[in-house]
Amino acid sequence: MALLDPDTPVVLDGGLGTLLTERGHDLSGATWSARLLQEDPAAIVDAHREFFDAGARVAITSSYQASFEGFERLGLDRGEAERLMRLSVELAREARDGTEGALVAASVGPYGAMLADGSEYRGEYGRTTAELRRWHEPRFAVLADAGADLLAFETIPCLPEVEALAALLDGSGVPAWLSVTVADGRLRSGESLEEAFALVADVDEVVAVGINCSHPSEVVGAVRAARATSDRAVVVYPNSGEEWDGRHKRWMGEPGFGRELVATWLDEGATLVGGCCRVGPGQIAGIAAVVAERTA
Repeated sequence: MALLDPDTPVVLDGGLGTLLTERGHDLSGATWSARLLQEDPAAIVDAHREFFDAGARVAITSSYQASFEGFERLGLDRGEAERLMRLSVELAREARDGTEGALVAASVGPYGAMLADGSEYRGEYGRTTAELRRWHEPRFAVLADAGADLLAFETIPCLPEVEALAALLDGSGVPAWLSVTVADGRLRSGESLEEAFALVADVDEVVAVGINCSHPSEVVGAVRAARATSDRAVVVYPNSGEEWDGRHKRWMGEPGFGRELVATWLDEGATLVGGCCRVGPGQIAGIAAVVAERTA
């Protein structure tokens, strides 16, 4: 699929939840930014627009933590849950109106995001590949039909979940990127990053592979692993460089996500570059400036 050119850099957006929190919204519940699909959809449109105004050309929807189970815990039936998932795409499309060449990527978060217990940063689900495929399938069907340009399978921590998503995509005709989360050069589960990328190398629907929700220091190794195992575009959108202290529920350290680092990622072969947690419009504008210099 030719949706993305592996040799043409594209700027992604940043941390949608981060920006919404900074704007005063309480996202502390188990459905995170998806709760605003019901409570304040206009706030989501405004946040997407702020990232587009900063130079982003891809908006990732607010459906990361949207699931049938999660919405059921809020007292919503299946029909309403599906409506809200579709709404996440509609809001991003509304926000990108007038932004030439902009894309909407429907976020498909991992099984661990539904559990809302940090499992996506451990990859210890206790679920088989077949079980994970069955769990993902209903939401995949909804978001694949919601009008996005592609799907963003993101923050995937383990090989069984990569296998499950590859099986869902293969032959579906639905373009998607696969973005895993890593630490110390490996999946959060400790499994091989290269093996994860190799699992989708023959799936035509996968238009890009890479990492997100990881420390910026992990990006170069991930780009090299992606380039070694795939001819697809390479997607990278790490966190700000701060570390989440789960025990005390706070971010620690200083962000280390400068323009020189972005230039290095592009030199290594990254194609889609943006940010995840704690990355706001200001940093996206910085990324956009680097990309503009390279493509002038």
